[in-house]
Amino acid sequence: MVADNRRGLRSGQPISVSGIPVVKRILFTVCGLIAAVGSLAWRLMPNPLPAEWTPKQRALIQSLSLSQLPETPDDPSNAVAEKELAAQLGHRLYFDKRLSGNGEVACASCHQPQNYFTDTRTLAVGTQTGFRHTPSLVGLSYSPWFYWDGRKDSQWAQALAPIETGHEHNFDRLQVVRLLAEDPLYKTQYESLFSTLPDLPTAPRSASPLGDESLRLNWNSLDKDLHSSINQAFANVGKTLAAYQRKIKPGRSRFDDYADSLIATPAVVSGGILSEDELAGLGLFIDQAQCVSCHNGPLLTNFEFHNTGVLAIAGQLPAMGRYEGIKLARQDEFNCLGKYSDAEPTQCAELRFAKGDNDLVGAQKTPTLRNITETAPYMHGGQIRDLKAVMEHYNEAPASMLSHNEAKPLALRPVQLKQLEAFMATLTAPLQTERKWLLPPVQ
Repeated sequence: MVADNRRGLRSGQPISVSGIPVVKRILFTVCGLIAAVGSLAWRLMPNPLPAEWTPKQRALIQSLSLSQLPETPDDPSNAVAEKELAAQLGHRLYFDKRLSGNGEVACASCHQPQNYFTDTRTLAVGTQTGFRHTPSLVGLSYSPWFYWDGRKDSQWAQALAPIETGHEHNFDRLQVVRLLAEDPLYKTQYESLFSTLPDLPTAPRSASPLGDESLRLNWNSLDKDLHSSINQAFANVGKTLAAYQRKIKPGRSRFDDYADSLIATPAVVSGGILSEDELAGLGLFIDQAQCVSCHNGPLLTNFEFHNTGVLAIAGQLPAMGRYEGIKLARQDEFNCLGKYSDAEPTQCAELRFAKGDNDLVGAQKTPTLRNITETAPYMHGGQIRDLKAVMEHYNEAPASMLSHNEAKPLALRPVQLKQLEAFMATLTAPLQTERKWLLPPVQ
């Protein structure tokens, strides 16, 4: 027996390590490497694109184009919604910082035209930091509900709420009407649209049925008929702000050009408008990823409410969402059925027949995906920092803190998540809004 054969192996017996012959260990290692490489390839290599869309896919893609967007829907609760003078007055009010307690906050402070009418912040900042992320106003005139929880049923009613909210404008309705009466241009424009402004007492200067005790006491000191006149003028301010916001519409993007190109051909690769990754992302969007279930129509939103398992906003309890929002909408003195609405009760079907059951606990409104790459962070509290994290959230579909998550895990591969994100970039475009409406009015 040779000296090196210290383990007592017979001559010619394979050397082993830990009882496993070296050759087998090498084979196991090679097989493991092959499996790892295969797994990595599966995760990173895209699926080949089909040559053509099916008729169903083609029709669905075309339905998402801005070419299919109808005219802005009528708002029967707002008689001046389409009047140019109302939009002009609303435009001035929108940029006017005098509509705030500290003289530093306007509607445009959070809904910034240069940022697609949002503010890039996690939470909105008015006179103080607020409790919700600022949603974009682009195309919002098509929505039947406003706020993340749908607590307002018209754009004009929504426009009023921040004015009297302490952490937003921190102003009050009596001061708003005073501003209209004391500014000559406001007074002229207002009285050309509506009736004569009410005569106001010299005191109190501030009053509202909302807000702190002082404001409420001042409000209760006023004549009841004056309450109604002030409320009507305040409602009219909201209606002019809504008339202005109806001008804010999305512009055609590369996706719209691609969708319209499918009129002539079912070919997936059409005209070089979208890249292969963007096309693959589109395919996932309308099929495996199920995005189109909620993000449908030309504005890529169904304007409905869904619980998608988003974590609570830091430092806050989980939001009740639409479950609470519909209750607030029904109680709102400025809703479609209220005395300051211009609608007939039969024209308020959305409010009259809206459901408010337990399935809506934690549900938030589906936002538009138009210009989505430019409006981070995301969700009702800005909880998700970027689109990559949004894709990962929906891929995992975590359990909801309240009720249940409607979304299901997608099990998409990393390459597919990147393709979805690439598709989102095709939805960004300059607004289809005259430049004059995007700038503060000339004084």
